[in-house]
Amino acid sequence: MVDSTTKIGVIAKKIGMTNLFQEDKLIACTIVKATPCVVTQIKTTDKDGYEAVQIATYEKKAKHTNKAMAGHFKKANVTPKKKIVEFRGTPATWGKNITPTLGSTIEVQDIFEEGEYIDVVGTAKAHGFTGVVKRHGFKGSKEHTHGQGDQARASGSIGACATPSRVFKGKRMAGRSGGQRVTVSNLKIIKIIKEQGIVIIGAPIPGNNKSIIILQK
Repeated sequence: MVDSTTKIGVIAKKIGMTNLFQEDKLIACTIVKATPCVVTQIKTTDKDGYEAVQIATYEKKAKHTNKAMAGHFKKANVTPKKKIVEFRGTPATWGKNITPTLGSTIEVQDIFEEGEYIDVVGTAKAHGFTGVVKRHGFKGSKEHTHGQGDQARASGSIGACATPSRVFKGKRMAGRSGGQRVTVSNLKIIKIIKEQGIVIIGAPIPGNNKSIIILQK
């Protein structure tokens, strides 16, 4: 479950990238498909301790849904869903065009318009366990000379000896690269195809193709 503070938005899926001409310039664009989302819960301060609007999308089989979540969806009179997202704030913060109510449907054209700038939240591509050259852009500690071929992409020294006799936290070293949650801000919506729920964004966005993302503003 994702929580976004004082934001409104929809859940979508990254389809892929293409090129479009925009003002006589060829720009890289990302194609996103936003399926209709349903409101599964309206949280209030008195009952839940904070105010939020919970939306969900993508159908899920009933046999794969536990009893707690099945009852949660039944209370909203909707079928089980795979992805659930919460946006902090009251339904009034969603604007004049739409007022979320329990069980109501929210589509991308209800919130976004062509030409406006939005934020995209996704999970960056994971690159597995990588060395310092690929992970941090290090040059490497040695050249391919004097029999030191195995040290060309090594990290080199990582700390002093007697003082401080330890390695400080946060040292840039080899490790798992990518796979973290990323938010990219101020991306322009080039076009919205309402009939298919397609949104064309004028920039690359994080994540693999077919990965679930969040469009918000």
